[in-house]
Amino acid sequence: MAAPSVGEAAIEAHRVELTGFCYRMLGSGFEAEDAVQETLVRAWRHGRRFDPERGSLRTWLHAIATRVCLDMLRSAQRRARAVDLAPAATPGDRLGVPLPESAWVLPVPDERVLTATDPAELAAQRETVRLAFVAALQLLAPRQRAALVLREVLRFSAAEVAEQLGTSVAAVNSAVQRARGILRAARPRPGDALRPDDPAQRELLERYCAAFERYDVDALVALMHEDITMTMPPYAWWLHGRAAVAAVLRAAGRPCEGARMVPVAANGSPAFWQTRPTGSDGAHEPFGLEILDVSGGLIVSSTMFLDADRLAPLFAPR
Repeated sequence: MAAPSVGEAAIEAHRVELTGFCYRMLGSGFEAEDAVQETLVRAWRHGRRFDPERGSLRTWLHAIATRVCLDMLRSAQRRARAVDLAPAATPGDRLGVPLPESAWVLPVPDERVLTATDPAELAAQRETVRLAFVAALQLLAPRQRAALVLREVLRFSAAEVAEQLGTSVAAVNSAVQRARGILRAARPRPGDALRPDDPAQRELLERYCAAFERYDVDALVALMHEDITMTMPPYAWWLHGRAAVAAVLRAAGRPCEGARMVPVAANGSPAFWQTRPTGSDGAHEPFGLEILDVSGGLIVSSTMFLDADRLAPLFAPR
């Protein structure tokens, strides 16, 4: 007797968690959305194949999403951050030629990938979508990446992951162990996830935004770690160190005159749209999305995604 079909609402209820899985696998909010859409289409089309006696709907859907992501990764290049692609620039160096979108780990809105409501669990989820962590995941072979995310992030059992990947429990455990070793060697740059209820973090970000809007370079630099990194995708150009960042900011003049910093929820991290005035009516429009890493009360990295027109629809309310 055929298993009953699965209702659209039951499948749709898993969209956010599936998007989070696909984002960690693919490193792009755009590709994650595409992968989830294909997953849901396949699930709706083949709903009668789901057998609740063999496993949960959640496990079945993630098995489909895993196959979709692995298919998408067959010919894809590894996405990365600027710090992985070239040596640090020297103040005065040209930006160079912009790289294609496929070269970069791209941002994603928190609301599309985070599901937890418990504060501790939410903090853990935020850590696994930080840019540095997602970039480190891209070092793993696709099936190894899937095993690690399914097992360690989404907390499926080893038996469930083996079912999803069509392999053995022993192979899953071996893949996860190797993946852990690669991530330890990669040492993703430390950073605190966004903590809206932390007064110290909130004060630091308020001071950073105020200094930027005044374009007070001395005040900005005072909030930065001495080993800060500053990157600006789609350019491979990047800076290392507070002195280099200060030199570039001072040499730039006042290009951000009148800019504003508008908070946005992205990658589980402190993030802001940087906006510029567009005319005499006081209207502003985004020119970049800045995602920060904060550690020890200082800014330790800044990633400024310059293609605001491309990113804005991804962050638009559904």
